[in-house]
Amino acid sequence: MNNLLPQLHEGHAPITLHQLFRDALEAYDDWVEGSDAPAVYYQGMPVPIGVVFDHMRNCTDILPNNMVSAVTERLTKPWTSDSPLDEMTFSTAARVMCVLIRKREMRRTGGDINAFIRRFEKRRSDRV
Repeated sequence: MNNLLPQLHEGHAPITLHQLFRDALEAYDDWVEGSDAPAVYYQGMPVPIGVVFDHMRNCTDILPNNMVSAVTERLTKPWTSDSPLDEMTFSTAARVMCVLIRKREMRRTGGDINAFIRRFEKRRSDRV
Protein backbone atom coordinates (compact mmCIF):
# COMPACT_ATOMS: atom_id res chain seq x y z
CA MET A 1 0.00 0.00 0.00
CA ASN A 2 1.44 3.36 -0.99
CA ASN A 3 1.41 5.95 1.74
CA LEU A 4 -0.38 9.03 0.46
CA LEU A 5 0.35 11.06 3.60
CA PRO A 6 2.84 13.91 3.28
CA GLN A 7 6.33 13.24 4.56
CA LEU A 8 7.82 14.87 7.64
CA HIS A 9 10.47 17.50 7.02
CA GLU A 10 13.34 17.15 9.49
CA GLY A 11 10.93 15.82 12.12
CA HIS A 12 8.24 18.44 11.46
CA ALA A 13 4.81 17.71 10.05
CA PRO A 14 2.62 19.99 7.96
CA ILE A 15 -0.51 21.31 9.66
CA THR A 16 -2.63 18.89 7.61
CA LEU A 17 -0.97 15.98 9.43
CA HIS A 18 -1.55 17.65 12.80
CA GLN A 19 -5.24 17.95 11.92
CA LEU A 20 -5.37 14.36 10.67
CA PHE A 21 -3.79 13.22 13.94
CA ARG A 22 -6.53 15.07 15.86
CA ASP A 23 -9.16 13.42 13.64
CA ALA A 24 -7.58 10.02 14.35
CA LEU A 25 -7.76 10.68 18.11
CA GLU A 26 -11.46 11.53 17.75
CA ALA A 27 -12.04 8.41 15.64
CA TYR A 28 -10.35 6.34 18.34
CA ASP A 29 -12.81 7.83 20.85
CA ASP A 30 -15.72 6.82 18.62
CA TRP A 31 -14.35 3.31 17.96
CA VAL A 32 -17.05 0.79 18.86
CA GLU A 33 -15.69 -2.08 20.93
CA GLY A 34 -15.45 -5.28 18.89
CA SER A 35 -15.32 -3.60 15.47
CA ASP A 36 -12.36 -3.03 13.15
CA ALA A 37 -10.19 0.03 13.72
CA PRO A 38 -11.74 3.14 12.17
CA ALA A 39 -10.32 5.23 9.36
CA VAL A 40 -10.07 8.96 8.78
CA TYR A 41 -10.08 10.68 5.41
CA TYR A 42 -7.14 12.44 3.80
CA GLN A 43 -7.77 14.00 0.39
CA GLY A 44 -10.90 11.90 0.06
CA MET A 45 -9.11 8.62 0.73
CA PRO A 46 -9.68 6.50 3.88
CA VAL A 47 -6.59 6.05 6.03
CA PRO A 48 -6.71 3.68 9.02
CA ILE A 49 -5.99 5.51 12.27
CA GLY A 50 -3.11 3.12 12.97
CA VAL A 51 -1.43 4.31 9.77
CA VAL A 52 -1.82 7.94 10.84
CA PHE A 53 -0.32 7.28 14.27
CA ASP A 54 2.48 5.16 12.84
CA HIS A 55 3.29 7.88 10.28
CA MET A 56 3.75 10.43 13.08
CA ARG A 57 6.11 8.28 15.20
CA ASN A 58 9.10 10.46 14.29
CA CYS A 59 7.38 13.85 14.51
CA THR A 60 9.18 16.14 16.97
CA ASP A 61 6.47 18.83 16.98
CA ILE A 62 4.90 19.62 20.35
CA LEU A 63 1.41 18.23 20.81
CA PRO A 64 -1.24 20.89 21.61
CA ASN A 65 -2.59 20.70 25.17
CA ASN A 66 -6.08 19.66 24.09
CA MET A 67 -4.61 16.64 22.33
CA VAL A 68 -2.26 15.88 25.25
CA SER A 69 -5.23 15.41 27.56
CA ALA A 70 -6.95 13.21 24.95
CA VAL A 71 -3.90 10.91 25.06
CA THR A 72 -3.01 11.04 28.75
CA GLU A 73 -6.52 10.23 29.95
CA ARG A 74 -6.05 6.79 28.37
CA LEU A 75 -2.82 6.04 30.25
CA THR A 76 -2.79 3.75 33.26
CA LYS A 77 0.12 5.68 34.80
CA PRO A 78 0.35 9.48 35.08
CA TRP A 79 2.21 11.27 32.29
CA THR A 80 5.50 12.90 33.26
CA SER A 81 8.52 13.92 31.26
CA ASP A 82 11.93 15.46 31.84
CA SER A 83 10.81 18.69 30.21
CA PRO A 84 10.33 21.63 32.57
CA LEU A 85 7.06 22.35 30.78
CA ASP A 86 6.04 18.69 30.73
CA GLU A 87 5.47 18.86 26.97
CA MET A 88 4.53 15.86 24.87
CA THR A 89 5.59 15.46 21.24
CA PHE A 90 3.46 14.00 18.46
CA SER A 91 6.01 11.17 18.42
CA THR A 92 5.33 10.20 22.03
CA ALA A 93 1.57 10.48 21.55
CA ALA A 94 1.73 8.45 18.33
CA ARG A 95 3.67 5.67 20.05
CA VAL A 96 1.16 5.59 22.92
CA MET A 97 -1.75 5.41 20.49
CA CYS A 98 -0.09 2.65 18.44
CA VAL A 99 0.21 0.55 21.60
CA LEU A 100 -3.41 1.26 22.57
CA ILE A 101 -4.61 0.22 19.11
CA ARG A 102 -2.61 -3.02 19.25
CA LYS A 103 -4.00 -3.82 22.72
CA ARG A 104 -7.54 -3.14 21.60
CA GLU A 105 -7.14 -5.26 18.47
CA MET A 106 -5.72 -8.09 20.56
CA ARG A 107 -8.78 -7.94 22.83
CA ARG A 108 -11.01 -7.98 19.77
CA THR A 109 -9.27 -10.94 18.15
CA GLY A 110 -8.65 -12.78 21.39
CA GLY A 111 -4.88 -12.30 21.10
CA ASP A 112 -4.48 -15.79 19.66
CA ILE A 113 -1.58 -16.93 17.47
CA ASN A 114 -3.77 -16.72 14.36
CA ALA A 115 -4.30 -13.01 14.96
CA PHE A 116 -0.54 -12.56 15.27
CA ILE A 117 0.04 -14.44 12.03
CA ARG A 118 -2.63 -12.40 10.21
CA ARG A 119 -1.04 -9.11 11.36
CA PHE A 120 2.43 -10.37 10.40
CA GLU A 121 1.26 -11.45 6.93
CA LYS A 122 -0.58 -8.15 6.39
CA ARG A 123 2.53 -6.13 7.26
CA ARG A 124 4.61 -8.30 4.96
CA SER A 125 2.18 -7.81 2.08
CA ASP A 126 2.12 -4.03 2.71
CA ARG A 127 5.91 -3.88 2.29
CA VAL A 128 5.89 -5.75 -1.04
